[in-house]
Amino acid sequence: MLHITSLKDGLEIFKALGSDVRIEILNILLDNNNMSMNELASRLKITNGALTSHIKKLEGCGLINTSSESVGHGNQKICSVHLDKILIDLEKQEDFQNVYSTDLKVGHYANYRICPTCGLASDKALIGEVDDPRYFDHPDRYSADILWFTKGFVEYNIPNFIPSFQKITQITISAELSSEAPGVNNVWPSDISFYLNDVCIGNWLSPGDFGDSRGLFTPDWWFPNWNQYGLLKLLVINKKGTYIDGLKISDVTIDSFNLNYQSSIRFRMAVDDDAEHVGGLTIFGKSFGNYGQDIKVNIHYAPMDEIQQ
Repeated sequence: MLHITSLKDGLEIFKALGSDVRIEILNILLDNNNMSMNELASRLKITNGALTSHIKKLEGCGLINTSSESVGHGNQKICSVHLDKILIDLEKQEDFQNVYSTDLKVGHYANYRICPTCGLASDKALIGEVDDPRYFDHPDRYSADILWFTKGFVEYNIPNFIPSFQKITQITISAELSSEAPGVNNVWPSDISFYLNDVCIGNWLSPGDFGDSRGLFTPDWWFPNWNQYGLLKLLVINKKGTYIDGLKISDVTIDSFNLNYQSSIRFRMAVDDDAEHVGGLTIFGKSFGNYGQDIKVNIHYAPMDEIQQ
């Protein structure tokens, strides 16, 4: 998912989408997963030369990927969609420049309580034995780039290094997530809850545990019938409420926590015992899935008023 917060940042995307032909290319690729340049040109009834210029514009702004594939005595270029979602957020934020950013490794949780099926892995190997919760305490967990469990939670301590005498006005968290089915199942709903300092700030219904194609970053040694990729979700809590991908999921606001430069911040992702859909949770790090990132956190801040000081 691409998060656009200003018209200037989205200019190249907007230009690329300002063409009926390029919109049709994206629609065709969304319906077919991937296609060769020859197949696309034939479907669109245009020359390969004309198609090449459109593909360059779409690839240049990250909307599609291209790769070469050997066929017979030559190579052909294969095209596929790279971005599955674009979030455009043009609400002006006065303190946008005042942001502390950090990444959390998947295995750097500070607390957990989980039930099998479960497991962890680094980019090179499984960590311990699968379906044995004891290995969530293994020292090698700090190198984990993927973890999964059926129900329970993992909780992370978010580093708070904003400047002194500042209050926190917004927190955004981005992570690649999916359900956790035995094996894989693209239709396996799971109610995933998000907690900030023990307060539930909202829920998201994950549609499935995806295994229909290998994740772009998933290592070659990973098992083909296990979790391959997730969906990139953007969680935002600000003065108006809590949002997932721009859609409001609760009325819990950042102001209700009274967070400042001295505050501890604990973030929990959970599948609660009493959830309607207990379908597990998988968290993907930068060496797994489709997005090549860890859990990304942005903390927005502004000066405290005199009373707070």
